[in-house]
Amino acid sequence: MLRLTELKLPLGHPPEALPAAIVARLDIAPDALLSHRVARRANDARRRSSILMVYSVDVELADEAATLARFAGDHHVQPTPDTGYRFVARAQEGAPRPVVIGAGPCGLFAGLILAQMGFRPIILERGKVVRERTKDTWGLWRRGELNPESNVQFGEGGAGTFSDGKLYSQIKDPRHLGRKVLTEFVKAGAPAEILTEAHPHIGTFRLVTMVESMRETIQELGGEYRFEQRVEDVEIEMAPDGIRHLRGLTLHSGEQIDADHVVLAVGHSARDTFRMLHDRGVHIEAKPFSLGVRIEHPQSWIDRARFGPCAGHPDLGAAAYSLSHHCSNGRTVYSFCMCPGGRVVAAASEPGRVVTNGMSQYSRAEFNANSGLVVGITPERDYPDHPLAGIELQRRWEERAFVAGGSDYSAPGQRLEDFLAGRPSTALGEVTPSYKPGVTLTDLARCLPEFVVAAMREALPAFGRQIPNYDHPDAMLTGVETRTSSPLRITRGRDFQSLNTLGLYPAGEGAGYAGGILSAAVDGIRVAEAVALAMTGQQATPVRPE
Repeated sequence: MLRLTELKLPLGHPPEALPAAIVARLDIAPDALLSHRVARRANDARRRSSILMVYSVDVELADEAATLARFAGDHHVQPTPDTGYRFVARAQEGAPRPVVIGAGPCGLFAGLILAQMGFRPIILERGKVVRERTKDTWGLWRRGELNPESNVQFGEGGAGTFSDGKLYSQIKDPRHLGRKVLTEFVKAGAPAEILTEAHPHIGTFRLVTMVESMRETIQELGGEYRFEQRVEDVEIEMAPDGIRHLRGLTLHSGEQIDADHVVLAVGHSARDTFRMLHDRGVHIEAKPFSLGVRIEHPQSWIDRARFGPCAGHPDLGAAAYSLSHHCSNGRTVYSFCMCPGGRVVAAASEPGRVVTNGMSQYSRAEFNANSGLVVGITPERDYPDHPLAGIELQRRWEERAFVAGGSDYSAPGQRLEDFLAGRPSTALGEVTPSYKPGVTLTDLARCLPEFVVAAMREALPAFGRQIPNYDHPDAMLTGVETRTSSPLRITRGRDFQSLNTLGLYPAGEGAGYAGGILSAAVDGIRVAEAVALAMTGQQATPVRPE
């Protein structure tokens, strides 16, 4: 088959327009087009009065070789790439069982790939199965009751379960591992359109049933789940050659597990685990992350700003945006994890702290749009003293937000006009905040570093010039957003093992190697492959950094 890219048609075109456009683009007779299927669909809304749909299409032709020769040098007409996944190894009879710590997207796909290769992994998850976890999460949102071991951050499915379910990223993916992720999601119940949409998403409720289905697949293949099993300690042995080797794990119940191939996929909020690993000498370094708030507008405002008279067209759905501004104080303010038609949610994992995040359902049909409005920070400039100093910085501002919100897990909030003026808000305007258990109007400057406040105050009017009404006086800010990414990296070599502890495979967002569902899942696949190669002797010599 051949892949034809950048095929553009008007919004709302009839189905028969696509094969007609293929025939016209390739200058072939209609009967020479044997079949076609959409590989990717996006929209081009740069001209709001004439929005276009942009396709990549795989076509089967009567004489593909001749057509390809005619379009030699045209990068929009190429052979269809092979996106099939191939396993790198198969488990040997009686092979020991690898362990995966964490059942978020990274741990889920590490476990799935290992199971599909016959390694029968043991998956340890400190939280609960996804449906029980969902009940605990609603307990915080509805009643202000936090379960530190079962919440938005901890439990089956990971933090991505309570998000927009975005399934796209900007990672380099020459082996098309992202396609493997999407294919497995479709097998587990995701809509088939995620295989073709340029910006696919799933939404929370669908993710719940998909996670359950994938767990069943792993178990059918010999994998074993152990929920409510927090890893309390690691056993590390110093070999005669002076190299540290992981030999086992201790669970909080006191149970010990012999293990020398462990995937560490604990997510970005496993602060106690990070502390334990640092105390045991595992190499950890601080890395950049971001701080800020969630900003909300009515979704209709964003739709009109992005799509103009085409707003509301069913082929477009709810509009999203991406913004960035470089400030005079040297900081960068940007939108993060934008959730069209969603809500702001409570995402705390520790008592006495408030954290916000964004979430959408598959329909993206709720009234408000929300996004993180965050400022990048770096260890060299902002928390240089210790590899775990970024965690303490997060905690400091989460604690202040808890107090400013009323010390009951309500979040501090402020109208945009009041935030720019530096005065506390006393009443809401046109925008009603969606955060539950509730919002306490106050001055968000109490909950953020001064340089973050200054940068956001500079950026908001600039964003308003890009998106009409973005800096509307009644736009709602809710704080604080601190878990944009892991504040540290558990450094690994090119063999995916810890820089100084062999047998430990740091993976995913918590280890500092991913950001979002898709990139975390892809990293889980890559790490699972490294484990399989090591366990089958195909990577006998550790590959250390150059």
